[in-house]
Amino acid sequence: MVGSYTNGGGGGVRNGAAEGKLDELRRLLGKAEGDPLRIAGVGAGAWGSVFCALLQDAYGRDYRDKAQVRVWRRPGRAVDRATAEHLFEVINSREDVLRRLIRRCAYLKYVEARLGDRTLYADEILRDGFCLNMIDTPLCPLKVVTNLQEAVWDADIVVNGLPSTETREVFEEIGRYWKERINPPIIISLAKGIEASLDPMPRIITPTQMITNATGVPLENILYLGGPNIASEIYNKEYANARICGADKWRVPLSKFLRQPHFIVWDNSDLITHEVMGGLKNVYAIGAGMVAALTNESATSKSVYFSLCTSEMIYITHLLAKEPEKLSGPLLADTYVTLLKGRNAWYGHKLAKGELTLEMGDSIKGKGTIQGVSAVNAFYELLSQGSLSVTHPETKKHVAPVELCPILKTLHKILIKREAGTNSILQAIRDESMYDPRERIEMAQRQSLYRPSLLGLPIGDTKH
Repeated sequence: MVGSYTNGGGGGVRNGAAEGKLDELRRLLGKAEGDPLRIAGVGAGAWGSVFCALLQDAYGRDYRDKAQVRVWRRPGRAVDRATAEHLFEVINSREDVLRRLIRRCAYLKYVEARLGDRTLYADEILRDGFCLNMIDTPLCPLKVVTNLQEAVWDADIVVNGLPSTETREVFEEIGRYWKERINPPIIISLAKGIEASLDPMPRIITPTQMITNATGVPLENILYLGGPNIASEIYNKEYANARICGADKWRVPLSKFLRQPHFIVWDNSDLITHEVMGGLKNVYAIGAGMVAALTNESATSKSVYFSLCTSEMIYITHLLAKEPEKLSGPLLADTYVTLLKGRNAWYGHKLAKGELTLEMGDSIKGKGTIQGVSAVNAFYELLSQGSLSVTHPETKKHVAPVELCPILKTLHKILIKREAGTNSILQAIRDESMYDPRERIEMAQRQSLYRPSLLGLPIGDTKH
C-alpha cells in the first residue's frame, strides 16, 4: 500500500485491501492465474512518472505475480552537469535514497556524473526513481523501456503521460502495433490540452479523441483523469483528489483501483468537457504568473486577475456545457492549484521577469512542456470564428465570442502573435472601460450560448 514506507524505501507489508482491488480489476479484465495485469506508462514527465510510481508502490512491488508496471520514455536525453550536481545533492540529503542506491550498486555513477566523468541519461535515472522534470522528489525505482512497441504491445492498461502536443503522433505509432489485437486495452489519459479544428466547422479535439482516432480503440475504453493536484505533493502523500471521467464500463472500477488513502479518485461520466476544462485553466495560469511577477506578488492585483479570468472561464464553459454549473467546483479548484504552483504559472512568472524568452519555446528544461501556450492558440482560434457569434451586451451586435474575453485576447497577442510585451496583461486587467466580471457571468446565464458542435456533438445534443 502506498504510504506504508517512506518514498524510495524498501519492501512493504502486503495489504489485503489493495490485493482485493487488484483481484477485482483482474477479474473484470478476464486475467487468468499467472497472467499479470500489465500497466504501461507512455511518457515520463512529472505527472506521468508519479502516476506510474503510485501504481508501482501500490501493486507492482508486492504483487509482482499479479501486476507489472513499466514506463516508456524516449532514449538519449542527456542529463547536463548542473542537473547531475543537483541530483547528487538530493541523493545525499535523503538517507533512504542513498542506502537504496548503494544496495543497488548504483551510487557510484552519480558520483562520477557530479565530477563530470560520465554522462547520465533520463531513462537511466528514471530506473533509479528520478524524473528529470522533478529531480527534488525521488520516486520508487521503475521499470523503464525505451522501445515503444515493447512497452505497449501487450499492455492491459496504458497511461498517457504525454503532453497533448505529442499525443497524436505517438499514439499513431502505437496504433500500428495494435492492429492484430483482439481485445483493446484501457487507456487513462492524463494530458491537459486541446487542438482546434476549423474545417468543416469549428470544434475542439481533445487528447482522448486524438487517441481513439489514432488507434481505433473505442472511446468507451479511454478515460481522462484530472484534478487539483501537484505531482510532487501527491507522491509525498499530501492529501489530494481527482476525477476519472469516461464511460460507465470502466470508470467506476478504475476509480476504486486508483483510490488510495491520500489520493481520492471520484468518477464522472462527462469525459470531454472535463478534459477541455483541464486545458482551459492552463491558459489563464500563464497570465496569473505574469501578473504576480509584474506586481511584486501584489495580493490585490492577483485577486483582480483571478476575478476577471474566472469570469472568462465561466463564460467559455457556457459555450461548452449545457449545465456548466456542475463544472464550477472542479474547474475552480484545478485553476486555483495551478495558479498557486503549476508549471504554467511558473512559466508566465519567468517570462515577465525576463528569465525566459518566447524564443526558447514551450518545452523547458526541468519542467517539460508548457501546455498552456498551445491551448491559448487553440481556444483563441476557436472562439474567433464568426459562426459562433454571440450578442455583445453593449452594442447588441453579433461578435465572435473571443471579443468578450479580453484576457485570452491579450495572452494571444503576447504568446502567439508576439505583438505585445508581458506588461500588456496589466493593461488588460486595468482597462477602465472593462465591465464588471459579474456582468459577463450574468450575460452567459441569460443568453443561450451552448454550442455542442464545439465538442463534436450533434446540434441537438442534450447529454452535456
